Amino acid sequence: MTHKAGFVNIIGRPNVGKSTLMNSLVGERLSIITNKAQTTRHRILGILSSDDYQVVFSDTPGILDPNYKLQEFMMREVEGSLTDADIFLYVTEVGERRPDDRIVKRILATEAPIILVINKIDTSTQTAVMDDIQFWQQVFPLAVIIPASAQHGFNKERVLEEVLARLPESPAYYDKDDLTDRHMRFIVAEIIREKILLLYDKEVPYSTEVVIDSYKEEPKLLRISAVIYCARETQKPILIGEGGRMLKKVGTLARKDIEAFTGTKVFLETNVKVAKDWRDDPRLLKHFGYENE
Repeated sequence: MTHKAGFVNIIGRPNVGKSTLMNSLVGERLSIITNKAQTTRHRILGILSSDDYQVVFSDTPGILDPNYKLQEFMMREVEGSLTDADIFLYVTEVGERRPDDRIVKRILATEAPIILVINKIDTSTQTAVMDDIQFWQQVFPLAVIIPASAQHGFNKERVLEEVLARLPESPAYYDKDDLTDRHMRFIVAEIIREKILLLYDKEVPYSTEVVIDSYKEEPKLLRISAVIYCARETQKPILIGEGGRMLKKVGTLARKDIEAFTGTKVFLETNVKVAKDWRDDPRLLKHFGYENE
């Protein structure tokens, strides 16, 4: 029997629902999701396998104009994903008509198949969706365009069908049981960072980084110690909150999600430290794992 396998690279601007779509397709919450832009910082793989195929979805940071070195890293992650795609899954949302000309040219130059998903159609009218289809068909003339709602799973099956129809013949790249290329420390850190993005406003959530100091698996308990770094001294008391209330809330919400993901009871300890202006410090960025391959 012929086996298909390939990399499907998910591209789009921030906050259009790329991560929601990948999680829906894979069936696991691998990429964190919030209503804030720039949630995704790293390229994350989500792996969907069967006896007949393996789809390696690659969720990348949103396309943006970098303002500091962390965002430069994020855009290099996007550009790196343009070189190894068997299929491009370009995600936009209704009313979002801002293609990045440089990225579009790079995608078209690869001659890889393009599936364009217009997400969040549940928030708009049929006329607006049809107008968007016409617009994006001019940008990507050969693309298959699919209106969808990743949050509600609408047209998820059609997206997967179109992907499988274009997947090249190949042996699997990963073990059948693998869900992602990321280890548990990374996933746990991202779950904690998601709660920070959900609970705090303004610049604070964008100025934080989570590092797992300790990760110990005991027979019936997972002991995790995490450090939340912020960029300025003034952000530390905001993260902690009066009497430690906010930090406790972060820990409680994160612990519940980690337990749901691992199926294990979790003891989670969190601390807050300052890493001054880390988003623009090459040494600290490297220490935090922001180094492009």
